Formats: sequence, structure tokens, C-alpha cells
Amino acid sequence: MWDELLDIDRRHVWHPYASMPAAEAPLPVASASGVRITLADGRELIDGMASWWCAIHGYRHATLDAAVTDQLARMAHVMFGGLTHEPAIRLAEQLVALTPRGLDYVFFADSGSVSVEVAIKMALQYWRAQGRPRRHRLLTVRGGYHGDTFAAMSVTDPVGGMHALFADVLPKQLFAPRPPAGFDAPPDPEWQDAVTALAEQHAGQMAAIVLEPVVQGAGGMHFYAPSCVRFLRELADAHGILLIADEIATGFGRTGALFACDHADVSPDIMCVGKALTGGYMTLAATLCNAAVAETITTHTGALMHGPTFMANPLACAVAGASLQLLEEMDWSANIIRIQNLLSAALAPARDLKGVRDVRVLGAIGVIQLERDVDIPAAARAAIDAGVWLRPFRDLIYTMPPYITSDADIETIGAAMTATAAASCR
Repeated sequence: MWDELLDIDRRHVWHPYASMPAAEAPLPVASASGVRITLADGRELIDGMASWWCAIHGYRHATLDAAVTDQLARMAHVMFGGLTHEPAIRLAEQLVALTPRGLDYVFFADSGSVSVEVAIKMALQYWRAQGRPRRHRLLTVRGGYHGDTFAAMSVTDPVGGMHALFADVLPKQLFAPRPPAGFDAPPDPEWQDAVTALAEQHAGQMAAIVLEPVVQGAGGMHFYAPSCVRFLRELADAHGILLIADEIATGFGRTGALFACDHADVSPDIMCVGKALTGGYMTLAATLCNAAVAETITTHTGALMHGPTFMANPLACAVAGASLQLLEEMDWSANIIRIQNLLSAALAPARDLKGVRDVRVLGAIGVIQLERDVDIPAAARAAIDAGVWLRPFRDLIYTMPPYITSDADIETIGAAMTATAAASCR
């Protein structure tokens, strides 16, 4: 059966960030449970990626399974225009309670990229509502990644990011230097001066500052100090503009705080969440905003002009509510510290490998950065031979494991990452 399916896959299925057909055939997955993926040939792999960072409770969790099936008995979907339902209402209440202060309004979207589009649209409509359409440019920092749709691509690094191919057709945003590396790095006056100068030069055009707080994910697994987030909040306030925090990758505990903005004790005007929101079960995201944004748009222009067909899908909202409840019931903070300590110890041997530039850990994120790009085929073989699923990119071998991953499995992931780095450096 699988030979036939893989042949169909090769001829017709276009995989993400891949050619058609893909240069490397994907591994067929038969099932997944707990933190393990079972391949069609019977091999089991510990999932070190949490399915692109979203399956924080692992697979086939009884509580999340029940949330989906119970909701399915009521309704799978209903349009959200003119209608509402309990799962969406309850989820909005949970999100308002969990997120930084003041984010009292919740707009549901159906993917992280769309939530960024909504956030940008909110910022632009906020200024149009005040009769100031010239405020239409976004200031961000280099090294960022915010999604693959067009507005989101425009605030992704135009040189080092994945979307340089489209640079000539994207809106021209303002890119400040990347924040200095290091979660514990002291404030850098030179970086602050450069960002301030860019903001002052374009003060009359700026609508908002957009950032991934503390951790830039797909842009390079770059960790930087919370003081930089506080500085950007102060800069936004100084110019009377909005601060948009993209917490799609960092939200719900991944960095050691419930939200990365919490490290800086900063509340953005607009926040995007997604990925781990549903525990990896279904696609769902949300854009939250404060009263100033919501009331300005409503008072002067009436409606926010966005409405995804599957907005607030009841199945997705039900499982998201159950996932957030699970997160609250577990001692998530102690659990993330456990993972951080285990990853730090497990990855320490990689520091001695020739060709390794850096090893860093923050919360439930572990990174080995090489001095050159990863040899993907060699890396894949080494990780699979060690019993772990990893997805390296560029010069990075990294893990964002499910929060339920055991001590022994974290140690296995660390050993697999070190073996992968060694294989790539030969």
C-alpha cells in the first residue's frame, strides 16, 4: 500500500518549502501517540519538533481527543458572522485571562500567518480611522519571521529570510538591526541608537512596531534580551504608535514564561497567538488587542474588515480550550525548567565538536548552531538512527519538544542532536 501512496505523493503532493517533486522523499507516518511518531515500516521516532512546535501535550491525549469528539456530537462548524457559540466564547475568556494585561478583545483566525495579517490590518485601520493614512509603514528588526502570506512576508527579514524572492513586490517596511544575541545580554546603546534613529527618520509614516519577543524562531532561533522588548515598547510609546507582539511560536510557556512578553513585563497593543493554542490538534490562531485599538476602529470606521470562513471553528475552539486548561492544570513553569535543565546538560557535549559555533537553550528550546549549513541528508540519517525526528534548517539543529517529554526522552533528543551535528560537521 505505502509504495503506491508514496508514488502518488511524489507525483501530486507539494510539500512545504520543497520542490515538486521533493528532492528527498518524505517519511510515511502510520500513527502517533504520546511523544512518538510511528512510521509505516514500524520504526518509532521521538518527536523532537512537537509538529512544528504546536503539539505541546503530545499525540492522542485523552482529554483533547474527548474535547474534539464531544464537540463533534454538537456541530463541527458554523459561520461566525452573525452567530456565536460556547467554545469560542469560553476560549476568548481564557485568552483574555492568560495574556498580558489590557488585551481584552479577541479576533479568531485560522492560521498564524492570517493572525499576523489581521494584526497589521488592525494597525493600518487604526490610523485610517483617525484620518492619518500616511502612517502605513511597519518598523521591525532584522532576523524576524512572521509567516508566509504577503503582509507577513513584508516584515520578515528581506535579506536573510525565506522571502527574498518576493522583495520587489512586497510593501517596503522599516528594518532596524537585529537585537544583540543573548537572553542575559546587557542593554546595547549602539543598537538602541540605531533603532531610535530609524524611528525618528520615519516618525510620520510609522503605524506600528512588529516583533517576535525574546526569541526569533524561523529567522534563526535567535535569543535576545527582554530589555530590548522593553526598549521597543518605550520607543512605540514615544512615537505614539502601536506595538505588535508575534507570540505564535513563543506563546503558552515555550520560553519559560507563559508569554515571551512576560519576561519583559510588557503588554503589547496587539498580540498574535497560534501553534500551541490547540495543542497541535487543529489549525487556529487569534489576534488580541487592547481597548484603544478596538474602540478607535469601531468608533471611526465601524467594522474591522476581515472575516475568515473558518473563523472560530467550534472543533478548534473546543480543543484549544481543553489544551489551555491542561496547561493551567500542569505545573507548566516547573516542567519547562525541567526541560531546560535537561537540554542544557544533554547538549553540553556538542560544544566540543569541531564546526559548532554555538549551543544555546532557553525554556523548552534547544539549539546547536553550526559554522556552515547543515548537511540535511546526513543529519536526517543520524537523527533517525538515534530514534528521533528532527527538522534542521540552514545552520541550525534544534528541538522544541512536547512538554510531556520524559527525562529519558529529552536525554535521547540531546544525544541525537549532538550525533546529528557531528554527522553534519564531517
